[in-house]
This record gives sequence, C-alpha cells and structure tokens, in this order.
Amino acid sequence: MVTLNKLFPKHGSKKVRRRIGLGIGSGMGRSSTKGMKGQTSRSGNNRKESKEGGQMPLYRRVPKSGFSNVEFAVRYAYVNTGSLEKIFNAGAEVTPEILKKEGLVKCAERVKVLGMGEIKKGLKVSAHGFSASAKAAIEKAGGTATVIAKKQEEPAKPAKKAKAVKK
Repeated sequence: MVTLNKLFPKHGSKKVRRRIGLGIGSGMGRSSTKGMKGQTSRSGNNRKESKEGGQMPLYRRVPKSGFSNVEFAVRYAYVNTGSLEKIFNAGAEVTPEILKKEGLVKCAERVKVLGMGEIKKGLKVSAHGFSASAKAAIEKAGGTATVIAKKQEEPAKPAKKAKAVKK
C-alpha cells in the first residue's frame, strides 16, 4: 500500500541548488566557481558574451549566405467556418471589413477562410482565399464563397540617370 510518507520524487528529477562561497569544504568556496583573477571573477561584471576584446567577434567571422523569405511572404488572417457560424445570422453577407469590425481578424488586408468547425447557415462569404474544405462546407450549407481579386500593383520603374553635360 502506498502512503504519503513513502512518496518521493523520481531520482534525478530534483537538483540541489549550488550554494557558492560557503567555504572550501563545499567544493565551491574560495573563488566561488568564478575561476581565478580577471574581469569575470569580480562583482559587477556584465560584459557581453559577444564581445571578444579586439578579436573579430564570431558572428562577424562566420560567413553569411542564404535567403530569407520573411519580407516577401504573403500573410493571411485566418477565420474558421465554426466562428462564422457563431457570429453571423443566416443569409448574412460576410466581408473582410465586417470580420474586422466583429473582431474575428485584426487586419482585413488578406483574409482566408479555413474549414474547421461546422456551418449550417447559408452565408455569402467574400474573402481573399478559401481552403477546399471551407468552400465545400459553405456551399453545402446553401451559401456562396466568393474569392476577392487581388489588386495588381504596377512594377516600379527605374529612375533615369541624368547624363553629364560636357563643356
């Protein structure tokens, strides 16, 4: 029979805190695990690990390569069909602006509807994208799923260089 006085944590799950500076017998006395002399052994040391004292830092020595898609990635605000079911009445028109007004999305620039949750009301949903399951669920409930066309931006034309005039 297991009683409260026989319960112990699993071996190795609890670690004893290091008590530094309590004498040589503790194994962490004298220099208190800070090594011998130098800047890092003194109090008030807040030298950054990235500083290497005149030597070229590691993050500058390592070659940089590759490509990051962060600034070019297309980001959507996502809404599930279950959320549409809770908020809107049957036959209501749902647009990104209305979704923002209702608090379902933070930004109405690009909205995508996902198919998580059940929808039984026929809604007229307009968004920038739909998952296949969301589109099928909306149309099965008697609603319509309309994809909003993305605005075409004109490519920036390079500025013409002024030619130097010879005298």
